[in-house]
Amino acid sequence: MASAEINVKYVAHLARLALTPEEETKLAAQLGNILGYIEKLRELDVTGVEPTAHAVPMVNCTRADEVRESLSHEEALRNAPRQANGLFIVPKIVE
Repeated sequence: MASAEINVKYVAHLARLALTPEEETKLAAQLGNILGYIEKLRELDVTGVEPTAHAVPMVNCTRADEVRESLSHEEALRNAPRQANGLFIVPKIVE
């Protein structure tokens, strides 16, 4: 897609942007540069290159799930701003 084919007003409408004519001109040039770079990337031979989601391998760094002791009921309620009958009292959010 060439820069001349970009409908900047339509793109701005989709993004919910109100652009001045100067901003439209600037955005058209920037989008044209981006699309030109993408066309340049299409010239590369990527046969044999495995598709990836990240540039470096990602591993799960979360701890394993294991059963552990948790807070007692009294400890959990100790810092509650308000409590009644062993329950947290929270502000009403639905009317």
